[in-house]
Amino acid sequence: MAEQKKLFLLDAMALIYRAFFALNRNPRVNSKGLNTSAILGFVNTLWEVLRKEQPTHIGVAFDLQGPTFRSEGFVEYKANRPAMPDEIRAAIPIIKTILEAFRIPVLSAEGYEADDVIGTLAKIAEKDGFQVFMMTPDKDFGQLVSENIFMFKPAKFGKPPEKMGIEEVCNKFGIERPEQVIDMLGMWGDSADNIPGIPGVGEVTARKLLKEFDSLENLLENVDDVKNPKLREKIRANADLAKECKMLATIILDTPVEYNVENLKVKNPDERRLREIFTELEFRNLASRIFTELSLKRSEQNDLFSGFDNQPEIESPIKTLEKVPHDYKLISTNEEISLLADKMKSQKEICFDTETTGVDANNAELVGISFCWKKGEAFYIPISEIYFEACQQLKILEPIFSDKTNVLIGQNIKYDISMLRWYDIEVQAELFDTMIAHYLLQPEQRHNMDSLAEQYLSYSPVPIETLIGKKGKNQGSMRDAWKNFPEKVKDYACEDADITFQLKEIFAPLLVETDTKKLFDKIEMPLIPVLSSMEAEGVKIDEEVLKHFSTQLSDEIKQIEKTIFEYAGETFKISSPKQIGIILFEKLKVTDKPKLTKTKQYATGEEVLVKLLGKHPIIEKILEYRALAKLKSTYVDALPKLINPRDNRIHTSYNQAVAATGRLSSTNPNLQNIPIRTARGKEIRKTFIPRNKNFTLLAADYSQVELRVIAHLSGDKGMKEAFNNALDIHTATAAKVFDVPLDDVTSDQRRKAKTVNFGIIYGMSAFGLSERLGITRKEAAAIISQYFEKYQGVKEYMDKTIEFAKEHQYVETIMHRRRYLADINSKNGTVRNFSERNAINAPVQGSAADMIKIAMIRVFEEMQKRNMKSKMILQVHDELVFDAHIEELEELEILVEKEMVKAMPLEVPILVDIKSGKNWLEAH
Repeated sequence: MAEQKKLFLLDAMALIYRAFFALNRNPRVNSKGLNTSAILGFVNTLWEVLRKEQPTHIGVAFDLQGPTFRSEGFVEYKANRPAMPDEIRAAIPIIKTILEAFRIPVLSAEGYEADDVIGTLAKIAEKDGFQVFMMTPDKDFGQLVSENIFMFKPAKFGKPPEKMGIEEVCNKFGIERPEQVIDMLGMWGDSADNIPGIPGVGEVTARKLLKEFDSLENLLENVDDVKNPKLREKIRANADLAKECKMLATIILDTPVEYNVENLKVKNPDERRLREIFTELEFRNLASRIFTELSLKRSEQNDLFSGFDNQPEIESPIKTLEKVPHDYKLISTNEEISLLADKMKSQKEICFDTETTGVDANNAELVGISFCWKKGEAFYIPISEIYFEACQQLKILEPIFSDKTNVLIGQNIKYDISMLRWYDIEVQAELFDTMIAHYLLQPEQRHNMDSLAEQYLSYSPVPIETLIGKKGKNQGSMRDAWKNFPEKVKDYACEDADITFQLKEIFAPLLVETDTKKLFDKIEMPLIPVLSSMEAEGVKIDEEVLKHFSTQLSDEIKQIEKTIFEYAGETFKISSPKQIGIILFEKLKVTDKPKLTKTKQYATGEEVLVKLLGKHPIIEKILEYRALAKLKSTYVDALPKLINPRDNRIHTSYNQAVAATGRLSSTNPNLQNIPIRTARGKEIRKTFIPRNKNFTLLAADYSQVELRVIAHLSGDKGMKEAFNNALDIHTATAAKVFDVPLDDVTSDQRRKAKTVNFGIIYGMSAFGLSERLGITRKEAAAIISQYFEKYQGVKEYMDKTIEFAKEHQYVETIMHRRRYLADINSKNGTVRNFSERNAINAPVQGSAADMIKIAMIRVFEEMQKRNMKSKMILQVHDELVFDAHIEELEELEILVEKEMVKAMPLEVPILVDIKSGKNWLEAH
């Protein structure tokens, strides 16, 4: 029996737009500043089709620039679409080049759309014995579906791709035949293409009309039979428009496009060209996956693509350990360690890397250490799993770590020095962290070593999975790997140190070139020992208080659940957005116009429900239920599980290279997100307590630091005057905006002024302010207008900052921390406005972040000089928390306030609120 011929026709622009917006919340930008989101998403989709669907033939249809017969006949057609984002415009020629390397034809016809090209080829191919799959998310293609023509909707949100035949299309639209999709779109319209349809006719009405009249033409001929008089008149009055809409929605089946079966046949890709393109784009993971699969297929003598001659494997331009000369040595005995230590004493810069049993430095054990100070040469020392013996080995190396004249290089070096701390080795050498160096150079990009090696060295390191297995419950540890194949572990560890050393050689001059070396040397590197110490100290948690609170929350949640069920008149799963949507919008009908998600489910997110407060008492209870359930699961029940058995404390991990603004973030637990506004949220802070009865908690919090920074940056006279005269800034702002004396400012006016003060930093619009304050957009616009009139310096600063960003594609903090803004000149308004908001916000947030980092360094160093028993243990937003020895409390308060106030001098006073107490809540 002959093999079934399968033709896949891809709607390029629909798939490109889909890929771009799916990835652009966290855009993929390579080291050259190119946004590769659309390209990566499209190629991933293409590869999945080739690999999983095994088509025999394939083609990709593109729209051409210029008018089509639809736009010439109906000027409003697609007129509501925003301009194509610059990132997509730049991606299209690259995608076409990739298709050329895959040897897949690009299909188009002048004056026609990709839909028409696909429709024409699909119908011709069907007659030629093909099974045809039209790959697109667009609903219009439903009209073409037949026995051998299918819609193929790409995978979404982890769900498999959807293949739609006659039955699926008819069920989806509630019609009898696929061609009725055109009639439905003629009546209902298509907002995506600005096809209006008949005013007042939506999907449900269109479905009912088609069921009764079968087609648009029959409806128009028998319009008198429409029972609803208002609907009847609308149809009669818009008969010509409806016909035009149907014409616009009809896919043309005789487009002048060549049908060339040989050209459409799937062919072996040009691997050399693909490798070049993927290397240029920095698609390391995608390239590895594609070429590994191609190689595997070749080795099985069963090519990925049917009907091809085998192609010899082409050498990758990416270097690997096997292809690069290297000299990696194993150092086994204490005598050999001593000889190595003597060698290293003459070196001023040494790269080192630890191999451990896990990723949590407070729970892992050392397996080995590698050292490198010359490209291609490195040494590996396996560390004993017996703690006493391990300490003896490390004691030999201690002079290397404690020599303050040395420079120690590492990738995420905080982890390495934190590991050594558990073996009584205190690193005092100067540090150079390649991860953080790259973070300052390219804050928006990935900073892991594998990515950096490929970008800057065209090198692909040995994957750790080859040693310990893939992630999951069966994954081993480096200790297991050492016992099974020590030679491989030695090479892996030495390679890490070697590559990191080479990256340092590249990044060091770039820090000078970008004017970020001072920031690196004076803030980010000195901060590493501070954070390592804080992580090691940890914080004590009152488990009994948490258990009691957990029980209390359970009782409250059950009571709220009962009330919700009473309001609903039935039980349902409150954690299910789908079931909540049905209860709220179908049963209780809390609104006539419920919002829908992209998947056509009812939107029930917090921002949606907050706007519906007051419509029905069940809404307030659902929001309360969610808040308590999240509090319980995320903190109350989770915190006890994070207590370290070594010292019975919680050890968070601080991240320097995550937030593009320069703010620190934390994980396990995420301290930045502990709620402080709600009464129950504050109860969480009550569970953070001192280590013993000789200590108390002290919290020091910068007061309104971001507003003080913006006063300094903008030089605005009004803001500076308010701060210099110790006025309440929100009251002062309210007095100016609402034109009333300071003493006459109401609490409501102050509330509005406070929202504007903080909102301005984030580029809040009139719409955003109206939403936040529950006022009309007109009133919100008037408040913002008044604000800028009274604080002209702030407005001038914002305008100048955006102007600077447009010229340089970045903005800077006071300490020259850069935030790069590749989209600041985008023609797409939404994308550009987002960049403009970041341009205003980044210098403010980033300067505040730099200020508290400087304060942390100075406080920590001074506490060490004085050999204080008190310890810095937490940093959250603009707040520092200390485990303060009671005898040192007064001294510590004076020290902390002094260093925090003078950390970064501004043109307005810096205020620090300091308080102590028996728990974090009391101290805050």
